Amino acid sequence: MINRLNIRQTIEEREEALSPHAARSVLSRGRLREEEPCPIRTAFQRDRDRIIHCKSFRRLKHKTQVFIAPMGDHYVTRLTHTLEVSQLARTISRALNLNEDLTEAIALGHDLGHTPFGHIGEEVLNELYKGGFRHNEQSRRVVDLLENNGRGLNLTWEVRDGILHHSKPEDSILGQDWGEVGTLEGEVCKMADMIAYVNHDIGDAVRAGILNEGDLPLAAIRVLGSSHGERINTMVCDIIENSWGVTSYECTINPSIKMGPVVLEATNNLRLFLFDRVYNVQSAREEADKARQVVRKLYRHFSRHPDNMPSEYRLFSDDAERTAVDYIAGMTDQYALKLAADLDL
Repeated sequence: MINRLNIRQTIEEREEALSPHAARSVLSRGRLREEEPCPIRTAFQRDRDRIIHCKSFRRLKHKTQVFIAPMGDHYVTRLTHTLEVSQLARTISRALNLNEDLTEAIALGHDLGHTPFGHIGEEVLNELYKGGFRHNEQSRRVVDLLENNGRGLNLTWEVRDGILHHSKPEDSILGQDWGEVGTLEGEVCKMADMIAYVNHDIGDAVRAGILNEGDLPLAAIRVLGSSHGERINTMVCDIIENSWGVTSYECTINPSIKMGPVVLEATNNLRLFLFDRVYNVQSAREEADKARQVVRKLYRHFSRHPDNMPSEYRLFSDDAERTAVDYIAGMTDQYALKLAADLDL
C-alpha cells in the first residue's frame, strides 16, 4: 500500500530545489483557520483545487471581459482570460524556477470577485456603494467569506495576498503604485494578467470590427511583433530575461519580476492605445449604458428589499447595501439581465 503521507512530503522536498527566492509550501504563513494538511497535496496545490471546484470559478464562463453579450463563440470571457493568465504565469514561473503551484493558484483565483459586465459593473458598484468597490478586494472576500456558506475556502496567506494585489493602475504597467506583493509568484501573476488581456483584447477588437491589425501603433509593433503569438512571446521572454536574478543566490536585495525598458515602453504604449481606441469606445456604447442601468437598478432594488436576496448572502452582513454588492458582484451577465427583466426594473 502507498504511504500517502510520503507523497506530500516528497513534493515538499522537491521544492527545496526551487529558486532561493521562491515560496515554499512547507513555509507558508498559514491559513485563516488551522487544519490538518492533505496527505497527498501541498498547501498551494490544495488551494488551487479549492478554487477550481468553487461556484465562483464556474460562473466566470458567463462573465464579460470587454464586449458585453457579444454575438460569437470566440470572444474572451473571464474564464478563458483566467486560463490564459494561468498558462502564461506558469510558463514564467517554471522558467524562473519559482513555485508553479502557488502561481497557478493565484492566477486561477485572481478574478473570482469580478462583476458582471466587466469593468463597467465594477465602476457602477464603486460609485454606488459607500465603502467603494474593487474587484481584487472582492475576489479575496469571495475566498475568505462568500464561498462555502460563509466559511470561505480557507486559503493560504500567499494565495490570498496574490489575489488581493494583482490589480494595476490604468496609466502604467509597472510602478510602485501597484502595491506590495508578498511573493514573486504574485508578481508573476500581475504580469501575466497584463500580457493576457492586452493581447486577447486586440483580437476581440479586430473580431468586433473596431480595429484592424494595421491600426496598432507601429512603434510598439516593431518591438513586440506583428502577430498575437509574436507579441506574447516577446513579452514573456523579456520578463524571463530581465528577472533572471531571482534564480540566483547572489541576488539578495529585492529581487523582482520586471520587463526591460524597451519592451516595457512598447507594451505601455499598446495598452494606452487600447484604452483610447477600445475600452473607452466600448464604455460609451449603448449596450454599456444598458449594463450600467441594470446594475444600478439591481443595487437600488436589493438595498431596499434585502429579503428578496437568497438567504445564503444574508448570512454575511447585516448591511443591506453590502449584501446587495456581494450578490450583484457574483452574478453573470446573463443572470443580471434576466433578473432585472423578471423584476421589471
